[in-house]
Amino acid sequence: MTYSSSVSMSRRGYARRNQNGVSFSNTVKTLGPVSNTIILIVLACLIGLLYLTQVTKTNSYGYTINGLQTQQSELQSQKADLEVAAARLQSLDRVAASDVAKNLVSVAPSGTIKQ
Repeated sequence: MTYSSSVSMSRRGYARRNQNGVSFSNTVKTLGPVSNTIILIVLACLIGLLYLTQVTKTNSYGYTINGLQTQQSELQSQKADLEVAAARLQSLDRVAASDVAKNLVSVAPSGTIKQ
């Protein structure tokens, strides 16, 4: 072996022919089982919190809708009462202003019959 070949062999780290002299280390880091468990618990808590906020929001809308429906039914009953009262008040004016009422003959009061 010559001096040049022995120096080149030491620089290559005794690599064989047709092989790379540089090796790459695998630096992929993975989480351990404890870290995975903690992450899963935190995610489950976040999903539960999201679920609870949505359910609470839905319930509050339900209470609002129930109150509005009650108010609507009260207003409908008031409307019906007011329609009846308006019809009652307008009927006297209509009867007095009708042609049939104008053609009626007024009658003088007569005496009462006693038995």
